[in-house]
Amino acid sequence: MVQHFPGAEPAFGQAAAEGILEPPLANESQLESPVKLTVCVTETCNLDCAFCYADCHRPDKPAELELETWRRVLRTSSDEGIIAFYFEGGEPFLRPGFDALLAELAERAFVMVRTNATLIDQARARRLRDGGVGEIFVDLWGATAETHDAMTGTPGSFERTLAGLDHLVAAGVRVKLLYVLTRINVAETAAAAALAAERVPGGAIAFLRLYPLGRARREWERLSLPLDAQMQALEAAAAVEGARVIHSWHPNNHNCCWQMAAIRADGRSIGCAYLRDYVDFGSILDHGLLETWQHPTHKSLRSGAVEASCGACAASQGSHGGCRAAAYAFHGRFTAPDPYDTVLNDGLDLTQLPPVPGGAACG
Repeated sequence: MVQHFPGAEPAFGQAAAEGILEPPLANESQLESPVKLTVCVTETCNLDCAFCYADCHRPDKPAELELETWRRVLRTSSDEGIIAFYFEGGEPFLRPGFDALLAELAERAFVMVRTNATLIDQARARRLRDGGVGEIFVDLWGATAETHDAMTGTPGSFERTLAGLDHLVAAGVRVKLLYVLTRINVAETAAAAALAAERVPGGAIAFLRLYPLGRARREWERLSLPLDAQMQALEAAAAVEGARVIHSWHPNNHNCCWQMAAIRADGRSIGCAYLRDYVDFGSILDHGLLETWQHPTHKSLRSGAVEASCGACAASQGSHGGCRAAAYAFHGRFTAPDPYDTVLNDGLDLTQLPPVPGGAACG
C-alpha cells in the first residue's frame, strides 16, 4: 500500500539504451514551499465512474474537513507562498459553499477546478467568471452518449456535461476537456478531439493515463490498455484539425513532484492526487502543510533522484524519470522509471497490474 522511500536501486533494464540517461539524476535545489496545491475537496459525487480514483461510493469514507477549516487552510497556504490551487473531487460543486470559497480564494491566487460540469448552469458559469476562477477542466469520458454514460454509470450524464461545458464557454470561462484513456473509450479519442475543436475555444483537450487507484485498480483488467494502443490513440487525436491535444506521454513525460502538494478530503497530505493510495505525509491539522512538505519521503520524491531518465523528456520538461505514482504502482519503488514512457517501458505490459506494494504508512 504505502511505503517509505527506499534507497537508490540498480539501474533499470538496459540503461545504456538510446535516450536513457544515467546515473541517477537529482534536482540541484528544492523549493521551500509548493507552487501548486491540489485540493481534493470532497469524495462525494453524483456520477458513478468506472475508474473512480477516489472510490466515492465506498461505504467506509473518512469524515471530510469542514468548509471553514478548508477556508483557513487555503488562506494560510496562500500566505505561505502557494500561487495556484487546483480543486477536484469527487464532484467539487456538490460541496455546499464551494462557489463562495472559490471566489474568496480567487482574490488571492490562480484557481482551477476539475468537474464533470453536470451541475453548471448559466448562472453558476457566470458566477465563476465574475468570481475570477482561472480555468475549468471538464471531464469527458467518451465522444458519444453511449460511451460516456457507460463510463459514468449515469444515463443522461453526457448531455448534462455538454450543457455545462456550453454554459462555461458562453460565459467566457477558460475551459479544457479531460479524457482518461481506457479500453472502453479508446475508439473515440479522435472523435473527442473533434468535439473539443468544435465546442472549446482553442480546441484544448488533455488525454490522461489510467492510474491504478481506487476503483480503477479493481477494474484494471477491464479498463487498461497496452502502451502501443495508447500511443496510437494519441496519434489519432493529434491528427484532428482544430484540436489542441495535450498529454504527458513521451516526450512530454513529466515528474511534477518537485512543485506539487496535495490534500485529501479528510485533510491528509499526499503530495499528489495520483499518490493518494501510496503515501501519507500526515494530517495538515496536526502538522500544517509546510511541515508535511518536509517529510523525508516527500523530499525524496521532489529530488528527482531516479534510476533512469528519458533524455528527450528531461530536456523538454526540466525534470527526470516521469510520474512517481506510475513508477511505484508497477515497480514498487519510487525511484523506478515511469512505465508509460516509451523509452523507459522496457517491454512491461501495462495491462498486467502487480499486487498492491506492501509497506507501512509514511508518517
